[in-house]
Amino acid sequence: MKTPFSLIFIFILLLVIPDELKALDTEKIKLPGNRAEILLSFAPLVKKASPAVVNIYTKRLIKSRKSPFFNDPFFQQFFGDDLLRFDGPRNRIQSSLGSGVIVSGDGIVVTNNHVIRGADQIIVVLSNRREFSAKVILADERTDLAVLRVNTSGERLPSLKLRDSDNLKVGDLVLAIGNPFGVGQTVTSGIVSAVARAAAGVSDFSFFIQTDAAINPGNSGGALLGMDGRLVGINTAIYSRSGGSQGIGFAIPANMVERIIESALVGGRIVSPWLGASGQDVTSRLAENLGLKRPVGVLITKLYSGGPADRAGVIIGDIIVKINGLDVDTPAALRYRMATLRVGKTVVLEIIRNGVEKELKLSLVKPPEEPPRDTTRLIGKHPLNGAVIANISPALAEELSIYPLEQGVIVLKVFQQSSAIRLGLRPGDYITKINARRVSSVEEVRAVLAIPQQRWSLSVNRGGKVLSVTVR
Repeated sequence: MKTPFSLIFIFILLLVIPDELKALDTEKIKLPGNRAEILLSFAPLVKKASPAVVNIYTKRLIKSRKSPFFNDPFFQQFFGDDLLRFDGPRNRIQSSLGSGVIVSGDGIVVTNNHVIRGADQIIVVLSNRREFSAKVILADERTDLAVLRVNTSGERLPSLKLRDSDNLKVGDLVLAIGNPFGVGQTVTSGIVSAVARAAAGVSDFSFFIQTDAAINPGNSGGALLGMDGRLVGINTAIYSRSGGSQGIGFAIPANMVERIIESALVGGRIVSPWLGASGQDVTSRLAENLGLKRPVGVLITKLYSGGPADRAGVIIGDIIVKINGLDVDTPAALRYRMATLRVGKTVVLEIIRNGVEKELKLSLVKPPEEPPRDTTRLIGKHPLNGAVIANISPALAEELSIYPLEQGVIVLKVFQQSSAIRLGLRPGDYITKINARRVSSVEEVRAVLAIPQQRWSLSVNRGGKVLSVTVR
């Protein structure tokens, strides 16, 4: 009698499984030991964590523009005073919905900045339907995070502790808790499908936890929870072609959230350490030319003389591969790592120089206000009338989230109905020349513009491209 193939397969599995179990044991992974452990449930975890996840309702007053016909003499001639009855203000209330997480029992709530942006009124609703009015103590557009405070009258609210998000691994189980589509609090489960993932257009720090736990509109600002019951991230965006969840959601890591909360509680101003260097990705071709086995780290291409990296011993051509033992694979990752560190500390940079690994100690300092910004609104009979300009400095560059090593005069704002707006000037432009004279400070710009001219020639740097124009 022939032995069925299925029995042979089972016999082979029985021979292999014990060795596999030994390998798992060395990884300290516990397998279910009984039926009760096999039938695991997230219910105890959700029961403990969900009261700390709140719904956030915002209201914003929108003032509609009156019809231009109300001021038209033709219509006034025919309708007279009857027209005035329709000439009142047309206001409407715009409402939006999001989620948030209570991170401190005394009423500190964190959510996404885009959830509360422009809101005139913010209402925080707990899972037991209690409502609190909230005030914004910090809103940071660069990270898309906002910190709110609710008055609890001394009552302690349920809260979630933050976890070190750098310990999160691809494959870890996570839960997403929020209020999608306004249907009420929901819980979805999934795994971490990527860490250090870029999501363009979400924030200035493209460094996110990616998960396949279903995240939908309304989940923004909600909790991404680890299996230890701690907050590992704030759900902030999804990749979708339909508007609903397609298995690709992004969360801001808890380590970044923690820095924003700390900044909110100590004065509401975010001060991140300054590296004083910038670089580029190491491509496959670069790695081959540099003698690396694989593309790794960030190749330093520019140094700020006397800056922290320069003082630490970094030189152009070095490849930064780690900060305090944490991998740095892209310029975005380097920027994120620096943003989560604290001014006044010292960290270890691991670099590769000429194929040799080295360690350097970097002192973390805040970006200097040098030169002073000297913010000035330009007025007068010249084409830059209506532009607000300033001297760029590392501190201002950090505030504006622009290339931190640029120097010169930057346009901060352009007023409507001005010569500068008609000229086509935009915020972020660098003024480089006026009447063929190179200008590198606000003072020099003012000096050149003070000389009356019949003909003006201007050069500006916009995104690395020099644009020139002549005005009579």
